Amino acid sequence: MEDNPYFEQRLEKANRLRQMGQEPYASGLKVSHQAAQVLADYQSYSKEELEEKAITVTVAGRMMFVRSFGKAAFVKVQDPSGRVQLYIKKGEVPEEDFNIYQCLEVGDFIWASGKLFRTKTDELSILVQSLKVGTKALRSLPEKFHGLTDKEQRYRQRYVDLIVNPEVRDVFIKRSQIIQKVREFFLERSFLEVETPMMQPIPGGAKAKPFVTHHNALDRDFYLRIAPELYLKRLVVGGLEKVFEINRNFRNEGISIQHNPEFTMLEFYWAYATYEELMDLTEDLIRTLAKEVSGSTQLSYQGSDLDFGHAFRRLSLKDSLIEIAGLKKEEVEEAKSLVKAASRLNFKFKDEKAPLGILQTELFEEKVEAQLIQPTFITQYPTEVSPLSRRHQNDPSVTDRFELFIYGREIANGFNELSDPVDQKERFLKQVEEREAGDEEAMYFDEDFIRALEYGLPPTAGEGIGIDRLVMLLTDQPSIRDVILFPHRRS
Repeated sequence: MEDNPYFEQRLEKANRLRQMGQEPYASGLKVSHQAAQVLADYQSYSKEELEEKAITVTVAGRMMFVRSFGKAAFVKVQDPSGRVQLYIKKGEVPEEDFNIYQCLEVGDFIWASGKLFRTKTDELSILVQSLKVGTKALRSLPEKFHGLTDKEQRYRQRYVDLIVNPEVRDVFIKRSQIIQKVREFFLERSFLEVETPMMQPIPGGAKAKPFVTHHNALDRDFYLRIAPELYLKRLVVGGLEKVFEINRNFRNEGISIQHNPEFTMLEFYWAYATYEELMDLTEDLIRTLAKEVSGSTQLSYQGSDLDFGHAFRRLSLKDSLIEIAGLKKEEVEEAKSLVKAASRLNFKFKDEKAPLGILQTELFEEKVEAQLIQPTFITQYPTEVSPLSRRHQNDPSVTDRFELFIYGREIANGFNELSDPVDQKERFLKQVEEREAGDEEAMYFDEDFIRALEYGLPPTAGEGIGIDRLVMLLTDQPSIRDVILFPHRRS
């Protein structure tokens, strides 16, 4: 937003209020009703009933509209619940209060008390009998008919966006409701909510590049959490068999409509459960959220109709390459054949000599993911790309792991946890080799986590669900920046 040309004018009016003995930045102004409560309680009253009962209400909020007639004005005041109309008329309020009104403009906070009545157009309004200034705004709001429409400006000045775009406020109110209902869902199923460190001596729980910070008193570097997984599994080792955390994670990665450097995740771990049970639980969670937040299991997202009412499709990663990408079974099972098949699909691998599982996953991400519009669980991910997952009992080349895709986007990732400390140590060492070879997202070796596994992790299944992407779906928002109050952006 450009420098406000009316700043000095507004500052002069603030000083004028002080000269009148009115503090332009007041405190302790009490109200009797919010705007929505006034309308809910008295909208059914007729003009005659309001005159007979002489109902007095007191409201406060931001002035969003003024229509002045010189010695009278209609004013729309907005509070968190909505808007209500005031009628300010010289002679109906003390002269001192009318002088206050003459120093006010759209954007200012005011406090008003008066009697309810109906205008000639039958609109329920408040005939103001007492008026005070709450806060004098020094900057003007965007032009009333066009609002704040520039996307980058909206993200940069979210506080203005929330004032002038009620649909934006609705999104973040829904976001809060979604998180609350997620919390209730797990608490009702006897999960314990816990908190794990955001600053970690060794980053772990995902393949991602971490942010680094330094603690002066300890004189050592710490890493901002990329995932809480390894700490949550330590708690399961300690006997907390059903735990969850709604957590903030930080990953030093690119920015896109699906990615923000800090984001919110739900992670939960369930001893003696299997990843099949997690898929059932996830279906139940998303279906419940859709019903409670949107009122239906049939949703529209960016023009696509999504059905959460039926059982979600379940398909192995290899089978998805066959059924959706159009490969033959024998092409999927052998690296050289897969490279040739990819060439037929006009796709070239980053490294054609990479292990088969990495090639399968890379081709899946390029040729299958975007086509998974309806809710679909992709299962049995290759071991090479699943360093924390338990190997499949009958096929050690894949793991007991799934990812949930909706509208071509990953929403959840879950698996049977690797509880064998020897196997986990070998996989960590493999990750260290990849890091030393230049992979900045490869995991570090976490000796204490291996020690915890050596004390015994019961058979456990765990999952992470992206809260931001889930909110995007349930509120029909195209970008992750539309569901994060203060998203990171390029300057």
